[in-house]
Amino acid sequence: MNFKKYLENKKNIIDKALDEYLPPEENPPSVIHKAMRYSVFGGGKRIRPILTLATADLFGRNVESVIKTACGIELIHTFSLIHDDLPSIDNDDFRRGKPSNHKVFGEAIALLAGDALLVSGFDLIIKNSEVKEIKKQSILKIIKETSFYIGTENMLGGQVEDISVKNEDVTKEDLINLYIKKTAALICLSIRAGAILSEAKKRQLKALTKYGENIGLAFQIVDDMLDIMQDQRDMGKPNYANKFGMKESKNESERLIKEAKDSLKIFNHKAEILRNIADYLLTRKK
Repeated sequence: MNFKKYLENKKNIIDKALDEYLPPEENPPSVIHKAMRYSVFGGGKRIRPILTLATADLFGRNVESVIKTACGIELIHTFSLIHDDLPSIDNDDFRRGKPSNHKVFGEAIALLAGDALLVSGFDLIIKNSEVKEIKKQSILKIIKETSFYIGTENMLGGQVEDISVKNEDVTKEDLINLYIKKTAALICLSIRAGAILSEAKKRQLKALTKYGENIGLAFQIVDDMLDIMQDQRDMGKPNYANKFGMKESKNESERLIKEAKDSLKIFNHKAEILRNIADYLLTRKK
């Protein structure tokens, strides 16, 4: 199977599972279930859950043993997007070319839909403990890690900085620290979750974390470049490409992807899919 087919196959598996795990639209209160599904199935590429599956595959785990955690992380990611778009935060009317959740369902339901997805994400991770070959201790560790990576020291803290720091005042170190929290944290969680469920050793987990941090940073820098190329940047918000130029951004993102792939050397050829994902994130078109 070529890499493009691999991504399509894994995305289809994840989409089917998400459809099964989420409450049907007609279940009362139907409006919140419609709002949850509207954003979950709003065109995402499923990069984070695919990373969980790919990492588990590296250790020989099958999809069924990790799919609930992978989908749980995707629900948590979607919660963050709904809240980011709200008028009180980024005030974005569109997400992936479609009206943002609050533009369709109103601010109150969008807020509650995000809350519901966060709760549902943790619930799915807990339900992964029902898989026979998964240790309960691994699930407890992932719950702890999820709380850490989405908390105020990481993702939520990064979102606070994102709306507080002005582009003209930000330094390169500030931006890297911001992007580690804002974007790389959830990507690291996705990878570490697959590794923890697969009982990875400390050395392996360390290498995968380094991989996750580097592709997470590269992902956000590439995103900044794409915002400029597609004329979608917010001039008031921190943007690496806007601050340091397209050439510097291209060089930095390429360097980060190289470092990410170098960190996988301990896995030899077994990590080829993770290397392919790194290259894909560098060359993607939104």
